[in-house]
Order: sequence, then structure tokens, then C-alpha cells
Amino acid sequence: MEAYVEALCTELAALEAMPVLADLHPAGGPGLTRADILPTVFLGGGTPSMLPLPLLERVLKAADAIVPLSRAEVTIEANPGTVLGREYLRDLRSLGINRISMGVQSLHDPTLRVLGRIHTAAEARQSYEDARAVGFDSINLDFIFGLPGQTQEQWRSTLDEIVTWQADHFSLYSLILEASTPLYAQVTAGRITVPDDDEAGAMYEQAIEQLGMAGYVQYEISNWARNTARSSNAAPSIQQRLNAPTLPKHACHHNVAYWLNVDYLACGAGAHGHLYPRRYADTLGIDDYIRRTPQGQAISEVTELEAHDMAAETMFMGLRLTAGVAEDHFRERCGVGLDDIYGIELTELLAQGLIERDPVGVRLTERGRMVGNRVFERFV
Repeated sequence: MEAYVEALCTELAALEAMPVLADLHPAGGPGLTRADILPTVFLGGGTPSMLPLPLLERVLKAADAIVPLSRAEVTIEANPGTVLGREYLRDLRSLGINRISMGVQSLHDPTLRVLGRIHTAAEARQSYEDARAVGFDSINLDFIFGLPGQTQEQWRSTLDEIVTWQADHFSLYSLILEASTPLYAQVTAGRITVPDDDEAGAMYEQAIEQLGMAGYVQYEISNWARNTARSSNAAPSIQQRLNAPTLPKHACHHNVAYWLNVDYLACGAGAHGHLYPRRYADTLGIDDYIRRTPQGQAISEVTELEAHDMAAETMFMGLRLTAGVAEDHFRERCGVGLDDIYGIELTELLAQGLIERDPVGVRLTERGRMVGNRVFERFV
């Protein structure tokens, strides 16, 4: 862990040393000034909460030189099984982390075991309560629906339970079976059954209904947030600088930057960054990352993006947001209007009832949200 953090801090220091980050752009690119960097820091994926606190402190100190933490939304991902009580959480909060995202996934202990999770439902509840008790006032909880053996009634019961916790943000995802996982092997062999698409769709509609009744705002296909006050002051600058749609106060502003398809920096093994007209990725293996970074070779893959890539990604990422894609935002990012590129596609999707449009922009209808990928593929 120490060797990895040393490499990560080396990569962060190399970025911090650049007055303008033009070296990450192609020759003649505009570069990214410090003023352009959005006030968000996100520690994850994986489980950064496994790092000892002194190592986390080193990472955050290095990040602070690029994005001042005192003015940023600073999120850490954590699994309840690796969060070691209130003292640890209090120390995380003292390091400047003001938002925590916990991968609860299920409140059904047998299902958690099938998923390979190391926590129980009771431990997840305790971790949440501990985070609240030590001063985290922006807490996200991840859940999955369409799980093995899950019924509509079980999912309804889960939703009934979690809204009583009064978390600030929920991310709810339909189960995706990855071919290389043990769960995929069990399902394909018939040892475990999972709900079909119609059943998973009904669970999604149930979530929309119950979370809406509980006062949560669905601002993205898979994300709901409360609109109550939060300590981080990153929200106003995110919305002003990105010409972003009005967001509930507890929206994840780091992820909103992704959905608006703007530039972002990335450091660490397997990290992916975006500096148009390039997307880049750091080397994936931790040992390789530790070896390559001191030589200035952390980045192992660079993808050159064309204008049509920017347009397509701005559309299918932005349509994930409930507010959709604003005409002004699309023109700012792509240099042309929506109809200049996608007039035919938009007309057809309107006729199919999958999108709606007004002078501000275009967004998914309720029907379109249920078949989002069918809409998104029209722009690829």
C-alpha cells in the first residue's frame, strides 16, 4: 500500500507542477488551467477506505495542491465491511472528506453472501449511523435490484426500510452479470435464478414511486438525492461553471461532471481521464503502476477523440440526466446545434415517444427512460 500511495502522490505532484496542463493535450491543444479544474475529488472505485489513515492523508494532501479541498466536494467510496467504527470515520471527516458513498447493495444477508459481500445488513445500518454521528451530512448508499431470488415484495420492503434511514442520496442499479464472475457462472449453470427484464423493470418503477413519495428527487436514471442543505460549497460553482441544470443539493457533483461530458483529471492504477480531444487511462496493474509512474509513464493508453465522439458522448451521457441535454450546453461543448447533427434522430425519437423537447433542450420521457440504451445507441 505504501509503495502504491508513493506512486500515486508522484503522479499527482507531476500534475501539480504544471502551470498549465498542456502536456496532457495534443500539440496545439488549449491545455487545462487551474481555474478550469472543477472543485471535486473522488476517491474510488475499489475500496480506498482500506488504506491506513496516514496514507489516505498523504493522498489528500497531494490532491489539495491541485483542487483545494476546503472548496471541494470530496467523496470516498467505502464498503461497510471495511469501515472500522466511528473513530475511523471521524478521522476521515477530519481529513477534509465531506461525502461518503457506501456499497450496501442489499439488506438480505443470504443475498449478500451470494454476492460475495463481507458485511451484513445490520453492519451496513451501523456503518451508516456511525457516519452520520461523526458529522457526514452527505451520505450515499448503493443498492442493486434484480438480485438472485429477489421478489417484488422483498424489493418493496427494502425501499420501505431505507427511506427511514434518511440517507441524502441513493444510487440504485439493476444487476449486471459480468462474464468473468462466479455469479455469472452460477446463473448460466442454472444453480441460481435472477428476475427477468420485466420483473427488474417493475422494481425500477417501484423505486421511482417510493423514493419520490419520500421526497427524493430523481436527477439521473439511477440516482436520487434530497434537496436539503449540505456542507460542501462545491454545488453552486459546478452549476454556474458548467451551465448545468438545476440539481438537488445532495446530487453527486463529481458524477454530474461525467454526465455533462466535461474534462476531468485522473490518477492511479486503472484511472481514466478526459481532456478533449483525448481520453487517457493509467496502467491497470498495481505493480506495473508502481514501476512505471516514477519514470513518468503512468499513462498507458491514449484515445484520440473526433468531433463526432464529443457529440455522441455529450448526447448519451447527458440524456441520463432527468433534465436532459440543454441546447446551450450542447452548442458550447460541440460548437454546433442539436439539429445540425442529430435532426433526423431527434425527429424519429420524438415520434416514438422516447424523448420530449422544448426550447431549452431534449430529455427522455418516462417510456424512454425504461429503454434508455435503445435511445442512446441512436447517437453512437
